[in-house]
Amino acid sequence: MTPSSAPPPAGPDPSETDDQTRRTWPWIVLTVVAVLVVALVVWLVNRPTDGEPAASPAPSDTASESASPTETSSPSDSPTTSAPAAEGCPAEGDGPPEGADTHEIVDVDGDGRPDTAWITGGADRAFGITTASGATFFAPIGSASPQPASAIVQLVAAGDGTSPIALVDTGREVLLLSAAGCAVTPTQNAQGESYTFDKGFTGFGTGVGCTEQGGELRLAGLDAVSDDGTSFTVDRTFVDLDTDARTATNGQEETVATGAGPEDAVVTTAQETSCGDLVAGEDGPVEPQ
Repeated sequence: MTPSSAPPPAGPDPSETDDQTRRTWPWIVLTVVAVLVVALVVWLVNRPTDGEPAASPAPSDTASESASPTETSSPSDSPTTSAPAAEGCPAEGDGPPEGADTHEIVDVDGDGRPDTAWITGGADRAFGITTASGATFFAPIGSASPQPASAIVQLVAAGDGTSPIALVDTGREVLLLSAAGCAVTPTQNAQGESYTFDKGFTGFGTGVGCTEQGGELRLAGLDAVSDDGTSFTVDRTFVDLDTDARTATNGQEETVATGAGPEDAVVTTAQETSCGDLVAGEDGPVEPQ
């Protein structure tokens, strides 16, 4: 007897497959949308803003524990900025008197601007300074010399620094004045009297000069002496000034030249009033006539 054929194996019902596909598709779509939304949020959080770099990734948790973070400088460690320039002397006074001879000079009040020195003539002649800030201060020229006065102003060694001074040459003598502290003040000697340099009138000196030492100008009295008018010996005496150049004391006298000729610079300098490259009568005010 011929065996009957076995029935074919049962396959999936097409209708059931369609139902499963319809149920799975919405979840796939939702999953894709969710992934896209998460990616968008992450991008928005981490995207760089204008002028601002993108956030750096956090350091790895496996970084060595012995490594210390970079120290930031505290405010006290910051470099000190330069102090602003001083304002100068307070604006007081009316400026140089009418008819006074004026000349631009060094900055005497520390505001970084050149100032002006002046001299008036007549019986009440005076030497004064008017600063760029508008301050005016002066002192009478207390000398009976009939010759026109002339002056220079310079910064010289005084105390532990420098101080502005004025040298007023009256022909017979040179008056030493302090120009510090927004005032013109006669410098005093060890006896409490006005300090003056001789110009050959009393036989104690012939001039005033300044010698550069350590980058500063040191004030000195000079004396050029000759027995025959052809060979000179020049002596120098440094003058030590206090901080504001209001007190002066003499140092040791020393000889700086012997056998010098009358035209030698060491002799001509010792017979004038100068300080650095400034010479009275040329680089400062002169009493008007």
